[in-house]
Amino acid sequence: MTQSFDPVEFRKALGAFTTGVTIITARTAEGVPLGLTANSFNSVSLNPPLVLWSLANTSASLGAFRKAEHWAVHVLATDQESLSARFATRGIDKFAGLDVESGTGGVPLLRGCMARFQCRTAFQYEGGDHLIFVGEVLAFDRTETAPLVFHGGRYAHATRRDAPDVKPRAAHLAGSFSEDFLGYLLGRSHFRFFAQLRAALDAQHLSDMEFYVLSTLTLKPVITDSELAEGMAGVLDDRRKQALDSLVGNGLAAARTADGIAYELTPRGREVALDLISRAKALESQVLERLGPDAPVLKSLLNRLLGEIDPTAAAIWQAPPQEHKKAS
Repeated sequence: MTQSFDPVEFRKALGAFTTGVTIITARTAEGVPLGLTANSFNSVSLNPPLVLWSLANTSASLGAFRKAEHWAVHVLATDQESLSARFATRGIDKFAGLDVESGTGGVPLLRGCMARFQCRTAFQYEGGDHLIFVGEVLAFDRTETAPLVFHGGRYAHATRRDAPDVKPRAAHLAGSFSEDFLGYLLGRSHFRFFAQLRAALDAQHLSDMEFYVLSTLTLKPVITDSELAEGMAGVLDDRRKQALDSLVGNGLAAARTADGIAYELTPRGREVALDLISRAKALESQVLERLGPDAPVLKSLLNRLLGEIDPTAAAIWQAPPQEHKKAS
């Protein structure tokens, strides 16, 4: 007797199980590459090495995959969300512009993935409204990076818990924040990160505030005062003018007043800015290398956090609206 379920609630319950995200690729009998996004991938056996995935009976690609002797499973990395979305979209050339390799049986292999499995079709089983493909793994490769995961109908991040038993110490005063207080973690990380640039900033007689404004001026050849005010809202506010005046006084920036107040870097200011930014990027690379696979997850979460607490943060990065010329 078949149990009757509410299909929406059943789908939500299944979505409670967090999975990785994969792209399956193959070639049609005519040699045309095909691929799709799937999260039904699973391991079957280590000896012999077998894996499986399933495809809905209603899929337009079902016939081609039925006939394919070889296919490849790509386990996506955390920065490949757009690639996942591309291969989940119907009616487009999914391989357009992609740099692909040729695998076993001519199967197209995507680059930058967390892991890839090149397989030969071993078995096919009917599984309700899906067809289950079991493949023998002929070759595989992997890299150390963070995976893209799917939970509750949305993309998510996964990060390691290297020391799950290490907990922050409790604060001594009741009601005060502890070591896992977000403000403390962000604040201390910020100060300790920039402390490693302090000698370079001191050599140029720059404060943190002035360096922030100086580096912001590298975003565009000329930045208006209103653009700076919008982009730095809630960060520098009134101190922005103080920093700008200091940079102008030290010959690192110049003010324009022809069409409203605007600022640009002087040649010396650009040289100093690029030197300091290069040092900061080198420091960032060292920190991210120590974080390993969790680095892109951290950046993504910080971007999300910034978007939540400061929706105007992206204002200064936005490209100016394009002017449409009338046809003559």
